[in-house]
Amino acid sequence: MKHTLPILGTIVCCLSAILPSQARGQSGDSLSKPVVVPAGQPSAPATVRPESVDVARRAVELFGDSLAAFPVAKVDSVAEPTWDMDVRSYESQERVAYYVGLFTGRSKERIRDRLERGTRYEPMIRASMKAGGVPEDMYYLALVESGFDNNAYSRAAAVGMWQFMTSTAKGMGMRVDWWVDERRDPVKSTSAAVRFIKELREQFGSLYLAAAAYNGGPGRIARGMTRYADDLDNTQGEDAFFVLAEKDYLKNETREYVPQLIAAALIAKEPARYGMELHAREPYAYDSVQVPASTPLAAIAKAAGTSVATVAELNSELLRGMTPPRVSYLARIPTGSAAAFDSVFAELPKSDRAATSVVESKKGDTAARLANAHGISEAAVVGFNPKLRRLKSGRLAPGQAILIPTAAVAAAALSIPDPSIEKYPRSTKKMKVHAVKKGETIGAIAKKYGTSSDRIMKLNGLKKPMIFPGQSLIVSGSSAKVKSVKSVKLVKSSKPAKSSKSSAAGKKKPRNK
Repeated sequence: MKHTLPILGTIVCCLSAILPSQARGQSGDSLSKPVVVPAGQPSAPATVRPESVDVARRAVELFGDSLAAFPVAKVDSVAEPTWDMDVRSYESQERVAYYVGLFTGRSKERIRDRLERGTRYEPMIRASMKAGGVPEDMYYLALVESGFDNNAYSRAAAVGMWQFMTSTAKGMGMRVDWWVDERRDPVKSTSAAVRFIKELREQFGSLYLAAAAYNGGPGRIARGMTRYADDLDNTQGEDAFFVLAEKDYLKNETREYVPQLIAAALIAKEPARYGMELHAREPYAYDSVQVPASTPLAAIAKAAGTSVATVAELNSELLRGMTPPRVSYLARIPTGSAAAFDSVFAELPKSDRAATSVVESKKGDTAARLANAHGISEAAVVGFNPKLRRLKSGRLAPGQAILIPTAAVAAAALSIPDPSIEKYPRSTKKMKVHAVKKGETIGAIAKKYGTSSDRIMKLNGLKKPMIFPGQSLIVSGSSAKVKSVKSVKLVKSSKPAKSSKSSAAGKKKPRNK
């Protein structure tokens, strides 16, 4: 998972105030059946709810094949807002007040736009958090992380609304490969983020320390708590983060992360108080249909009677303009379009349902020549045939099998880096670092490196033998060396800002390549 300087804080602090933007079930059942809405289902403030909607929304998929209903109901617009995490106690804290002023000042329009974007996913996220035992108002963490952008991409290769690194995402059960990147799936990534936040809270006993660990890595927070144990002994609840933040220990990005979260929660629950008017978007909801392997998004769109852009948005994890090869896929389509989908899809011409073809290269062929012959770009040909990138002359050897996407598939494919590319901490002669894999324990890792569990826990400042997939553990090295390590963590890193007051300044917007 990520974690550079939060996208929200990164960009809004710039002078220009610009802000960036488990395994899938295989059942063919659509999600169009009515369900009973559980009592006590979460709802967002009235200021961000469509006035015309006062009944429970249709069911949408949350975890694999399970269903959950997200009610959107009218509530008293003048009711006093409440939070299920402590924000009022820190409203006057210096850094919180600074970000409240920033977010409602020169960055007001950008923050409003991102809050409105979030309303599309808010029912789903809040329901997921409630089901996972996490305070619902941690919903605003996604605002700080990415501005609720499923395609947010950082320079450290963290991706999606919740900014997961590849290793962490795989460790949390998400699929990340050339065809599919579930970090971009709002449902799957939210499910993983909820589990991770819950684990961090259990480890540190504080929601705000958990948020700091989400950004800066659990290892760094654990070492800080060990180093400043005397100062933290008499600290209760969420004050622990602010005590640690006062030390010259946390990176600026992490120190500013929690104040940004609190400021966002304060503003979003009382937008009128800050001169802001929010308009809700249609909640994220869909029907699901089973389609064959290698089905173009364009074919799904035709059978569903909608646009390719709509299908791509509902299936944002699909990277190549088509479903993956070899196995059928449970695709999302607009609600109400599942009933007739199968019959309409079966009537589509075979050419519409074909995603790729294989051609045999001839003497003198190049990627550009093949692209021109099939009406697609050279980048599309190279994208579906990575081995062509290594060609020095540009000419293909005769008889090569080249995969050619149709024009419709090429048009819907994303131009992004290979999700498998990621930077990892490097070991040195004096210090070795181990990236935790799913199912590993401290004991097993200690045995692998010929050391003890107690030694690894001491090196990483761990009070409990809790580790997470994707986490980077120091497994050898002197204590003095370990103290000098600035960034050995589960999540992505970034250069610290020049000052705490403008900790987010100077960062560039994460790019969608």
